[in-house]
Amino acid sequence: MTKTTKIALGSIAVGALVLGLKYAAFLYTGSIALYSDALESIVNVASSIATLAAVWFAQRPADSNHPYGHDKAEYFGAVVVGVMIVVTALSIFREAWLSFQSPVNIANSPLGLGLNGVASVINGFWAYLVIRTGRQDGSPALVADGKHLVTDVVSSVGVLIGVFLVIVTGIQKLDSILAFLVGINILWSGWHLVKESVGGLMDEAVEPQLLSMIRELISEHAEGALEAHDLKTRHSGRAVFMEFHLVVPGSMTVDEAHTICDRIEEAIKEKISGARITIHVEPDHEAEHRGIVVL
Repeated sequence: MTKTTKIALGSIAVGALVLGLKYAAFLYTGSIALYSDALESIVNVASSIATLAAVWFAQRPADSNHPYGHDKAEYFGAVVVGVMIVVTALSIFREAWLSFQSPVNIANSPLGLGLNGVASVINGFWAYLVIRTGRQDGSPALVADGKHLVTDVVSSVGVLIGVFLVIVTGIQKLDSILAFLVGINILWSGWHLVKESVGGLMDEAVEPQLLSMIRELISEHAEGALEAHDLKTRHSGRAVFMEFHLVVPGSMTVDEAHTICDRIEEAIKEKISGARITIHVEPDHEAEHRGIVVL
């Protein structure tokens, strides 16, 4: 079992624990805002299950039907997470509106507030671990899951402070307003997750910093070639696909050109995990005098 899979499994267990703590906090206080916070944790558990399925499927090796591998499955997992977040936000809006029309008195329960605080601490630690692992392993599904947890932590802290103010001031409708704000925050998070995931499915180019690194690596390790042009890149889960044309002297042998290509590929793969490189070698009369100049 890979580290990524273990983290995905752990997210399900942590999500269930946090859900139990938050729901208990709602039962002790009767706060709709805390109920909304607990409702988001239900999505956390469901999205963690979707993330696990996506991570497991994405790790399957390439086959005859999927010669480029199954890495894009993780983007589907991230999209599912985003959709679940949106559905949760709409459910919260409904509960907030009903509560605003018929306010419910919140019980002053230090135990309930304490349980919610403990749940937030657990979520914050786990979110950091999930995001770090996702970035290290190049897993967009894990990163998406971690970012969702960060949003949950921010919401929980805000709700906790707000509920305390409701108890102190006695303004019961403030509880419904807090729940509504939680819904907006969750909706914003879901929109960004879906947008990023769709970008991956549409083969968006890598971010500018990574693109600059790739260009520099080609330039520094293509000694013997003349130039490189038409560099194209795309993400596919944890894989980074790139292809470009490498112009070499017309008198160069195939073996010499192949050695240059191997040197470039080794340099890129050493710096970029999951790099998959295609190089098209061209003679000097195909030079376009643009693109990447070989140092």
